[in-house]
Amino acid sequence: MNKNTTIIQKLNDEFRREFWCSPLGKTVVTRAVNALSAKDRAELMDNVRLFNDFSKDNDPYGEHDFGCIKIFGETFFWKIDYYDNNFQYGSENPADQKITQRLLTIMTANEY
Repeated sequence: MNKNTTIIQKLNDEFRREFWCSPLGKTVVTRAVNALSAKDRAELMDNVRLFNDFSKDNDPYGEHDFGCIKIFGETFFWKIDYYDNNFQYGSENPADQKITQRLLTIMTANEY
């Protein structure tokens, strides 16, 4: 793993653990996730925050930018994408938090 990958992984983990109040980016959920009860949504968010089941199969680049969670008899995905500070274009360097904003999307598997 190179230095930039290690930095990206650290920033993604930090963002995901604190996504609702993090200055590193924004979080969005899909309609299906929003339609869950408040209790179920909170449990799903906790699972996203605490996710740590990374492997070569689900994290081939070592960035900790994607996860799959099975809960409530359904499969959910979360994904972190990298944008410029205006969320208009992709970030030129996701390891540089001065020029990168992260977008965490939480969705059901069938919405992917």
